[in-house]
Amino acid sequence: MKHIIILGDGMADEPIAELGGLTPLQYAPTPAMDRLAKLGASGRLHTVPDGFHPGSEVANLSILGYDLPTVYEGRGVLEAASMGVDLRPGELGLRCNLICIDGDRIKNHSAGHISSEESDVLIRYLNEQLGSDDVTFHHGVSYRHLLVLRGGDRRLDCTPPHDIPLHPFRPALVKARVPEAEATANRLNDLILRSQQLLADHPINVKRRAEGKDPANSIWPWSPGVRPAMKTLRELYGIRSSAVISAVDLIRGIGVYAGMDVIHVEGATGLYDTNYEGKAAAAIEALRTHDFVYLHIEASDEAGHEGDVELKVRTIEYLDRRIVDPVFRAVNQWDEPVAIAVLPDHPTPCAIRTHTNAPIPFVIYKPGATPDAVERYDEFAAIDGSYGLLRKDEFMKVFLR
Repeated sequence: MKHIIILGDGMADEPIAELGGLTPLQYAPTPAMDRLAKLGASGRLHTVPDGFHPGSEVANLSILGYDLPTVYEGRGVLEAASMGVDLRPGELGLRCNLICIDGDRIKNHSAGHISSEESDVLIRYLNEQLGSDDVTFHHGVSYRHLLVLRGGDRRLDCTPPHDIPLHPFRPALVKARVPEAEATANRLNDLILRSQQLLADHPINVKRRAEGKDPANSIWPWSPGVRPAMKTLRELYGIRSSAVISAVDLIRGIGVYAGMDVIHVEGATGLYDTNYEGKAAAAIEALRTHDFVYLHIEASDEAGHEGDVELKVRTIEYLDRRIVDPVFRAVNQWDEPVAIAVLPDHPTPCAIRTHTNAPIPFVIYKPGATPDAVERYDEFAAIDGSYGLLRKDEFMKVFLR
């Protein structure tokens, strides 16, 4: 049996008054995911171990069954792998957002979802102005980039910018957790403040403001780490061949360390306008040649960070109609059975616009397996699922069994 995980990033939520007290998953029409619930079995999964921040890097590693205390080294190093940046001993990798500062507050974590073409210009400019033998900026996708420090100390408190929208930025500047990391914290804060001076009147931002768009007027480094020691999925589970499909460097970077083939899809943006049909087609094709496929869709998470309830509902509808349904219909015709799992990595409630560590709902469909009594896919229906509440590597073990 082959296996595919379809992950709707951040699509779990909490009851919302304007949806009549329903969550977006309950409110959105999701006939394809509900069909899987009727044909399969449901449950919930703790994706954020105790003591860890509910970041996507933590949650996705957890879903794949990795032991977080052993392998976790932050988000930046995973994105470095996707970018082809091979971190060497003594190098510290950090995610580096381009963000929008309005006055003294963080307006948003994404500089208004700046385009990759615009951000490429800005990151190159910052590397020219702020880069050195010890500091390097690497361009990623949209607002998501990489900062590498040589000789940095990772014992830092760095606040993710998507956790503090509309909050003053100065109280959230980098702090050292030990005296030895003070120099690194000061170095990073100096880069943040200098970037604001350099980016304020850059032609890209002058043009964006004239067009009514948010400027990318500051960097924000966070999630520091060094090169992780991760086993591949073949080593962990005996999976012979695997592939990952995602628009974001974080997930592709996890795939690199997990020994997965990284499949790029033209028009994959990480937003609601991503190429859903292209991703579904790529996943179906990948299942012909691979035993395991990890298909990641970012759009619902971004809608949650924006606090946009209507958009989040729409992204869930899109996932159901344009991803889950065509994948199920295609593989259901094959002679070789394909198991399908659908789940988010963490909730991103619209009300608070950031991640939480609440358990997430999942459904697993295996051709020929006896279904449980759950007939809908959502946060509350999954509570009655036969899988119960899983932790650590239990999800992958029951999915692959």
